[in-house]
Amino acid sequence: MKRKILILFLAIPLSIFAKTSTSEDTLKTAFGWKNPPENIMKVLNAPQLPMVWTSPTGEYLFLADPILYPPLSELGGPMYKLAGLRVNPLNNNYHGDHGGTSPRLLRIDNGSVQALALPKDAEIIDVSWTVDGKQFALTVGFTDRVELWTGTVDGNVKKIDNLQLNPLLGNTVSWLPDQKKLIVFAIPKRGEAPKAPVIPYGPEIMESSGSTARSTYEARNLLETDHDEALFEYYTKSELIIVDPSNGNLTKLGKTDIYTTAIFSPDGKYIHIERLVKPWSHEVAYWRFATETEIWNDKGEFVSKIASLPLADNVPVHGERMGPRSISWRPTVPHTLFWVEALDGGDPMAKVSHRDRLMSLTAPFTGEPKEVYKAEHRIETWTIRWGAESGLVMLTQNERMRRWNYTWLLDVDKGTSRLWYDLNESDMYGNPGYPLMRPMSNGKYVFYEKGGAVYFRGSGATDKGDRPFLDLRYIETGKTKRLFRCNPDKYEFFVAFAGNENRFVLRSESAVDVPNYYLATFGQEIKAEKGEAVMKLSRKPITQFVDPTPELRKIETRIVRYFRSDSVPLSFKLHLPPGYKEGTRLPTVLDAYPLEYSGAATAGQVSGSSKRFMRIYGASHLYFLLQGYAVLDATAMPMIGDPETTYNTFVDQLVADAKAAVDKAVEIGVADPDRIGIIGHSHGALMVATLLAHTDLFSAGIARSGSFNKTNQPFGFQSERRSLFDAKDVYIQVSPTFVANKVNEPILIIHGKDDSNPGTRTYQSEVFYEAVRGTGGIARLVLLPFEDHGYSALESNEHVLWEQLEWFNKYVKNAQPRAIKK
Repeated sequence: MKRKILILFLAIPLSIFAKTSTSEDTLKTAFGWKNPPENIMKVLNAPQLPMVWTSPTGEYLFLADPILYPPLSELGGPMYKLAGLRVNPLNNNYHGDHGGTSPRLLRIDNGSVQALALPKDAEIIDVSWTVDGKQFALTVGFTDRVELWTGTVDGNVKKIDNLQLNPLLGNTVSWLPDQKKLIVFAIPKRGEAPKAPVIPYGPEIMESSGSTARSTYEARNLLETDHDEALFEYYTKSELIIVDPSNGNLTKLGKTDIYTTAIFSPDGKYIHIERLVKPWSHEVAYWRFATETEIWNDKGEFVSKIASLPLADNVPVHGERMGPRSISWRPTVPHTLFWVEALDGGDPMAKVSHRDRLMSLTAPFTGEPKEVYKAEHRIETWTIRWGAESGLVMLTQNERMRRWNYTWLLDVDKGTSRLWYDLNESDMYGNPGYPLMRPMSNGKYVFYEKGGAVYFRGSGATDKGDRPFLDLRYIETGKTKRLFRCNPDKYEFFVAFAGNENRFVLRSESAVDVPNYYLATFGQEIKAEKGEAVMKLSRKPITQFVDPTPELRKIETRIVRYFRSDSVPLSFKLHLPPGYKEGTRLPTVLDAYPLEYSGAATAGQVSGSSKRFMRIYGASHLYFLLQGYAVLDATAMPMIGDPETTYNTFVDQLVADAKAAVDKAVEIGVADPDRIGIIGHSHGALMVATLLAHTDLFSAGIARSGSFNKTNQPFGFQSERRSLFDAKDVYIQVSPTFVANKVNEPILIIHGKDDSNPGTRTYQSEVFYEAVRGTGGIARLVLLPFEDHGYSALESNEHVLWEQLEWFNKYVKNAQPRAIKK
């Protein structure tokens, strides 16, 4: 008889045992918490390399040591799900989030390090530098509050008294254009949080008025009750406070409200304000709530209303809400706003000549907005970047059906525009990177330019792996001059210029060299391989970080390329365990995540680098390397087709992708064909279940936080925008729950008990487990208390690693010749 196991870790707070003498370690054992082998525990708990914030001038590095794994007792502590947020009521911050400890300043020119005198339990959440790089503001977290501290590069720091920050919404801490004062979101004076009623105020009710529903994909941690609404208001309300660090003076602007934006104009005379207004929806997250956008003067007095946007609960699938979006100041003029508006009703399927337009409005903000530019395709608002001179602005349009990006240069003063470059959105080899930005004296950012060209940096993907670069791209011609490209035997990238354009901070690592920072200086132009001209570099060490996990340096990494049966080029990163002897066949783990592409040329491009310094985090599949497995990492699983029909052939393409990878791993003499396991997370978990049902390529599988029934997302998933009612057969063939009776290899199913991802609710794993179990399959279900879509707590990660190793050791590494059939 086959073994059928269900493991449920009950969500019982550890605090209920606080009055007993039982130790927490004993409780872990009693509840079934397990630890992986000692060599894996050592790597999991090894010290981490520091978090780094570079000063705008490139003269200092601000360092702090990250906290990665909170204890389960913290994760199981108080938490409210409020309109897309998970709120920790103890400190009014994001639940489960942590910063860095042991803050210190490193001076780049001499490597000297100055420790900063903050309390021992302080965690640096964020660092905001002044433009001159001489001062900084710190968002500092504690278990019961978030504080504002300020400091100078000579090492002096001080707390701003009588102030607690509210980091939940908006730009929490920002320097004013004068670079002397700050505007912050602060917690107002308030009483106790609203208490939950003994019985609910009434039933939970949702109602549709007959309009077309939006996709449920983005909805998570939503409001559910009137009490939730009261808590949302309580924890998100802020005061806007002007802080003068020189004397600690605090000046309140306007009334207490739920602000999401408060940004001063470049000349400091006006403030762009956005705030949320009722009704509070139970169907969408806060970023879809109704908003009021206003302009205030620098005293906090109302000047003009820019927009009143209603609740956006009927946005088309993959569409945009109507009205102004991404409102921002033009950095090079005193006080002019720019924003983008949809011209197609926000509907990507509408047949129109233009989808978006760029608008502007200047002080006193009472006239009609001016249309500056019409875009044929959707403007990706995050790409809007301004030049330092004239009305130069860069923006990228995305043509959805072709999956194509067009980057345009506009002169908003002259009313001219021209295409600068265009490429497939997935073309890593042809990607020119992104422009460097520099702060002006008012703190606003513009292109970093030199001699009519803009500095660009990028990952530099090639068929042999990534080789990051620094270029100058000329504005008029679009031609480029390469200044720096990573050596082929290392992984190095530009961080920031250090004082001038002849020196910069370089981060360098290799498969055996720990990442460290260097001060690089340009020399004369030289010819690199293939005749490419680059500038010669001299370099001086800045940091001397040491390797916290030297045992991982014995792992060998290679990039392996091969072809699918229809000639689509594919690749994976092959990791070999310490002490591997060439030609030895090993138990092998394949990890992958299916992605959509428009064509074979981009689907087969190599991503990543074999020259990266390996570090392993969380419940990673890479830990199998320390137990003698080979690992196929980042295995290409492309779904090729246009966005409307890609998933019509999902199963066939997935099977072809997996067969090509397995065949190659066997061909090169690494994988034992009878001992290959497959693992995936989220959409990758669906991949695991699908392949176990439709192939016999694998001995066993591990599916984590998966989606196994797409009919639970009737209005779209991944890039699929057709509804269940338009493409019922597609939804069913992409849903392994409907073929669970064909899963004839052992499958370990792991899921966070509190997964808020709409597409991967925890019950999907429970139902899929029952479907496999009920039809005679070998399955194990592990539900992790308090965990979301990813796994945070130390105990959770330790246990997941134990589960994964035990499962594959039994059903892959020590598997008998496969004859597992239902």
